[in-house]
Amino acid sequence: MKFRIFTEPQQGATYDDQLAIAQAAERLGFDAYFRSDHYLKMGDHFSGMPGPTDAWTTLAGLARETSRIRLGTLVSSVTYRVPGILAIQVAQVDQMSNGRVELGLGTGWYEEEHAAYGISFPPKRFGMLEEQLEIITGLFETPVGETYSFDGKHYSLTDSPALPKPVQSRVPVIVGGGGPKRTPAMAARFATEFNAPFVPFEKIAPTFEGVRRACEAIERDPDDLTYSAAFVTAAGSTEAEYERRAAAIGRETGELRTNGLAGTPSEIIDRLGALQNDGVETVYLQILDLSDLEHLEFLAAEVTPHFA
Repeated sequence: MKFRIFTEPQQGATYDDQLAIAQAAERLGFDAYFRSDHYLKMGDHFSGMPGPTDAWTTLAGLARETSRIRLGTLVSSVTYRVPGILAIQVAQVDQMSNGRVELGLGTGWYEEEHAAYGISFPPKRFGMLEEQLEIITGLFETPVGETYSFDGKHYSLTDSPALPKPVQSRVPVIVGGGGPKRTPAMAARFATEFNAPFVPFEKIAPTFEGVRRACEAIERDPDDLTYSAAFVTAAGSTEAEYERRAAAIGRETGELRTNGLAGTPSEIIDRLGALQNDGVETVYLQILDLSDLEHLEFLAAEVTPHFA
């Protein structure tokens, strides 16, 4: 089982805050540093100060200030960038990191941030996602010296040189969600990883099974995909320490135990064991308090070694 640190910087974090977390994650042996791609804070507990940071600008900086961990978004919204520009950004950051980038891509959902920053928010976005996935993978796969064209409902590309190329021969693409039909079908067609974000524990296995069936429907080996899940995380060596960390992110301890990876190490280890039995291969640990580097050290010492 792989463990990745996943952050929500729009809740209030500078680039330096994220750099500290990413470098700590690398030092402590975590597999990756991922971040959300949002421009407006959510809820009232966090201040959102000093304001948002752009996901791909941030990852470009981290690419030069880390050396081992994977870097990516969970997930970028199709409403933020046209696919040709996003493909250029991803390829460039992959070059800057020497082949450590992964792209999570989704439809987007947070209408308020679109209104706040003047971003168009069409009511139907699944078609946009499908076309972006096809375009971005198509641009990356086009041989050097050839061109790529696409004529769809949402996007058109004419004789694109399909440059630059990423370092990786295949940039990992993450598709996720809890939808029963369209999301599994898109994951089967385009993704290297399917992610179940904040899905109730009892629905993890059925969600993965739906993706496996979608793969079989197009004669793709379901085991060709990586299956992952994301959960808010708060741990402590004592109940008091756990309560302090839950309070720091504005969550109630009982609710957090029900819906997240929370509590003492033994509780989290038991939960992770059950998730492993359900087919989870990679876990994204959502860390919301970016000032608490000791939290990462605690998880690396008391939890993740049990699944090495």
